[in-house]
Amino acid sequence: MRPNKPTNKRLLLKKPHAKSQRGIALLVILLIVAIVSILATEMMARLQLNVARTVNIKDNNQAFWYAMGAEQFAKKSLNELKTLSPDNMNLGQPWAQVFEYPIDSGGIQAELTDLQSCFNLNSLTLPPLENPPTQDPNKAPTTPALAFSNLMRLSSENVDSFTAETVRDSLVDWLDKDGNITGYGAEDADYESLRFPYVAANAPMTNKSELRLINGIELSYLRELLPHVCVVPDIAFNALQVNINTVKEENAHVLAAMLNLTVENTQRIIASRPLDGYGDTEEFFSEPEIVALNLSAEQKAWFVIKTNYFMLYTKTRYNNSSFKMTSIFKLDSEGEGVSVLSREFGGTN
Repeated sequence: MRPNKPTNKRLLLKKPHAKSQRGIALLVILLIVAIVSILATEMMARLQLNVARTVNIKDNNQAFWYAMGAEQFAKKSLNELKTLSPDNMNLGQPWAQVFEYPIDSGGIQAELTDLQSCFNLNSLTLPPLENPPTQDPNKAPTTPALAFSNLMRLSSENVDSFTAETVRDSLVDWLDKDGNITGYGAEDADYESLRFPYVAANAPMTNKSELRLINGIELSYLRELLPHVCVVPDIAFNALQVNINTVKEENAHVLAAMLNLTVENTQRIIASRPLDGYGDTEEFFSEPEIVALNLSAEQKAWFVIKTNYFMLYTKTRYNNSSFKMTSIFKLDSEGEGVSVLSREFGGTN
């Protein structure tokens, strides 16, 4: 027998060890390539997102400044209105036209509306009503609160007399500064007992959306009521003064409620109004239906032909961005021009 040839253990171990090392190195390289690919993909995605975000911010900023430009144009128009026709604002004047201006990659749409062509909810603060008077069906209401009750019933078929009186008195309690309950009204104790409690504002409203919080309000008729009411965010203005030259036929409910007339009769009065509006309030009071009401001086003071508050609805578009803004203007009576009382961004206008 041939003697056993000595085995080189080092040689036997070296070859499989070298193959193993090469396999591990390949796996490490593949792993590194995979990680680099993932990082590169993630970096590219983030880069694209940042680029898109930057473009959106730029487009949104541009749309915002277009809206601010429309606001400045509206202020200029109102300044001209104040100069040329300080005592008579009507729908036949240029400010009442919808403004549309096309621009490269977008456009501007703006519409001025008279904030005194609707029912001012804050007018229910005057006079305070501890015992609200009842409405004479054959006469015009004697207080803004009674006129508001009429407006609720005229604006929706879902409102009965009890609901109208409940909301009316609750709105009076919401606006007054005391904690005394008026008629069918509600104060802090009523609101604190709700599932999501809150308290009465005891201050003038700043936006008509607050009406949703009033005791007795239901969505079934709120949508029909909102187009006829408004709020002027100026604590100095809590009077009921409606411009008879700027009320449109679709808002005839406001005048009908204040005069205790039917909506149809009031629409006929508005339709027969001169194109450039009434020259003075006496022309309006000489209408046969209104003469028969025998309005008092206090009731006649509700109707004016001059407006001090306007609202601008602006919608701008630039590339894929759009921007909405609502601005409220005040025509200062002391010759200080036009000032912006508030701005609201977004919303549905």
